[in-house]
Amino acid sequence: MVLFENVSLRYGDGPAILQHVTFTLAPGSFHFIVGASGAGKSSLLRMMYLAQRPSGGRINLFGQDIDERLKRRDRPLLRRRVGVVFQDFRLLAHLSALDNVALPLRVAGVPESKIRDHVTELLRWVGLAEHIDALPATLSGGQQQRVAIARAVITRPSLLLADEPTGNLDDAIALRLMYLFAELNKVGTTIVIATHSERLVQQFTHRQLRIEQGTVRLIPQRSEAA
Repeated sequence: MVLFENVSLRYGDGPAILQHVTFTLAPGSFHFIVGASGAGKSSLLRMMYLAQRPSGGRINLFGQDIDERLKRRDRPLLRRRVGVVFQDFRLLAHLSALDNVALPLRVAGVPESKIRDHVTELLRWVGLAEHIDALPATLSGGQQQRVAIARAVITRPSLLLADEPTGNLDDAIALRLMYLFAELNKVGTTIVIATHSERLVQQFTHRQLRIEQGTVRLIPQRSEAA
């Protein structure tokens, strides 16, 4: 699903953010990216969804090397297989919660007759049944975050990347959304979640990509380590 081979990243002439990063993510796996604030968690995710080119090394996504030989027209096709939950949500201010979540389905050409019921059901599941027609500006930060998560998972992407998806949520909603990610994982979606919350990570047994001093160390599931 994802392969990093000796990947490095630096911005301009600054120090290396990441260096000599090598790992693979198998299809259907579930990983946390963990590390201190500023360690490079978001940068690692950005390279996975093709928003940031590495300074060196090789990245392969869905069996294709991501380099200058990858044609520009092929990049959007790869990105459509990736769902992303951004820290800043990136909701469209003029669209309702329903229309923000429905957008990927409409882009993919799903018939309108199938969209509303599907989107409404997911928004109910994430606790936004009473805010389906609300504009983002009228929602709290936690509610906006749930809309963003619903939008990222609505198409059941092959790869789901989430940057601090539970950061603005109370414990009950955060846990509910983690179970939503788990259900997606059960049907084959590869999940990668960046978080600074060690408490959240310790509630689950998923593998970890731990970033320390610019390098990435793979920590197996606790059951595997045992």
